[in-house]
Amino acid sequence: MTRLTGSALRVTVYIGENDTWHHKPLYTEIVHRAHAAGLAGASVFRGIEGFGASSLIHTSRLLSLSEDLPVAVVIVDTETRVREFLPQLDELITEGLVTLDDCEVIRYVGRDGTEDASRGRTGMKGKKSL
Repeated sequence: MTRLTGSALRVTVYIGENDTWHHKPLYTEIVHRAHAAGLAGASVFRGIEGFGASSLIHTSRLLSLSEDLPVAVVIVDTETRVREFLPQLDELITEGLVTLDDCEVIRYVGRDGTEDASRGRTGMKGKKSL
């Protein structure tokens, strides 16, 4: 059982939705590597609008530009574990932005009451989604 409370480090990877690693989505590769590394959890968030180093605005409002929306992959774990994972991100990220932020974990509990966020959100004990 993993226990994660108190001081932690959050790494956020900003990439494009169409970025790939060996013909599959880059965000998928990051999440799978984070899981394999035993990190506490990773989530992918799809943006509706944004721009980066290219200065091109990508938005879901214009059909012609909606093909490569911004994506953020967020991983939270102890500072040591996150820093040990950074070389893998360095290998994967050729274009994009990677940031690190100190954060504090208040609660980290899975559906079955164990402290394992990879199993889902809190408050779902014994309930199934429809």
